[in-house]
Amino acid sequence: MPRSDDVKHAAHVLLVDDDASLLRLLGMRLESRGYRVTTAESGRQALECLEHARPDLVLSDLRMDEMDGMALFQQLQKRMPGLPVIILTAHGSIPDAVSATRQGVFSFLTKPVDRDELFKAIDDALSQTPGPAAEGDDAWRSAIITRSPQMETVLEQARMVAGSDVSVLVTGPSGSGKELLANAIHKASSRADKPFVAINCGALPEQLLESELFGHAKGAFTGAVSQHQGLFQSADGGTLFLDEIGDMPLPLQVKLLRALQERQIRPLGSTTSVPIDVRIISATHRDLDRAMADGDFREDLYYRLNVVNLRLPPLKERAEDVPLLAKHLVTQAAARHKPFVKGFSSEALNLLASSAWPGNVRQLVNVVEQCVALTSAPIIPEALVAQALAAEENALPSFNEARAGFERSYLVKVLKITEGNVTQAARIAGRNRTDFYKLLGRHSLEPSSFKPGAESTSRA
Repeated sequence: MPRSDDVKHAAHVLLVDDDASLLRLLGMRLESRGYRVTTAESGRQALECLEHARPDLVLSDLRMDEMDGMALFQQLQKRMPGLPVIILTAHGSIPDAVSATRQGVFSFLTKPVDRDELFKAIDDALSQTPGPAAEGDDAWRSAIITRSPQMETVLEQARMVAGSDVSVLVTGPSGSGKELLANAIHKASSRADKPFVAINCGALPEQLLESELFGHAKGAFTGAVSQHQGLFQSADGGTLFLDEIGDMPLPLQVKLLRALQERQIRPLGSTTSVPIDVRIISATHRDLDRAMADGDFREDLYYRLNVVNLRLPPLKERAEDVPLLAKHLVTQAAARHKPFVKGFSSEALNLLASSAWPGNVRQLVNVVEQCVALTSAPIIPEALVAQALAAEENALPSFNEARAGFERSYLVKVLKITEGNVTQAARIAGRNRTDFYKLLGRHSLEPSSFKPGAESTSRA
């Protein structure tokens, strides 16, 4: 469906050509049509422009020194998948055009470009992608604070996928905001007026998790004194968010797959199936490819859930967001606890922005809360931030983090004792060789590096 003129003319076009005069002429032509235009005289310069703003479309020459139009297109696809690209060339040929379009280039035009043909190609490309959000049209993403081009790309993809009903798998490290993104997709979808229901699949034992998801009949198990409606039914018509799906026990993965395939569930202890209408968004911080290889996650369920994958970057990859997030969080914390607190000093913000943030946004929230709780001044000083960061480093880890740390330390110890002999190490650990190898793979430990004389890079 073509977008309206006011939205279309607000579109941002990145124009790339190493011919300065042609670049200027095309830029003037596009601006006269109402587009916002950014120009670049090389592919590398075009990629630098992406650090400042995300264009709605790229119009690039094919033949350029250093990086040609197709090489630029390939880089754009890695950084901003789905961004439409139109290639221009004075050396056009049918093989070139076929090759370009097969790789995903939206259109291939030959110079000198006909004005009407160019505008039609641009309009067609823009009509197939969401345009710039209208004023006040960003309520769906209001909980996500960012100015990172990387995050903006993820949000643009989230807005595109929200319009369909496909399953989405959100990946990224713990604390990076996976549930916030899932909720944003729900708010941007046609299901927004229905429930958004979330559950952490790694936080409950298997039988309780099954009951929470599918419900149970009275007397289904000890303690089931009444009928219980599961979350699939609670989310009917809306979205069910399955957090930490990688931690779901294998027997329950089979039941989940069946429910998704048949679009109906059977509560525990019941003989009657219940139809369901939910959209599934799942998330994990685990490497599901490795989990599948280890036999810990079903491949058929993976492909059912991972129709679209959205990867959230860790906070260290979006350092430009740290001051923005810190200012937002300190305002919220001050409103709850100490209204006289106005913000951070510039030195304090610099320290926050330069920190590593292994705990991602969740860790930043903790640091800001600590600073607000401890400050007696309206402007939080650098020293207080340093103190809060040090306290976070010494904070008690989560159960999963502590268990993973113990597992790795234990494995390193038995490998050192046995000098890398897996059979002996597995015997000491009371595990069979297959399970032991899975544990080693989970912690990226290589037995050979523990043999006498080997460089023990995995021991660090």
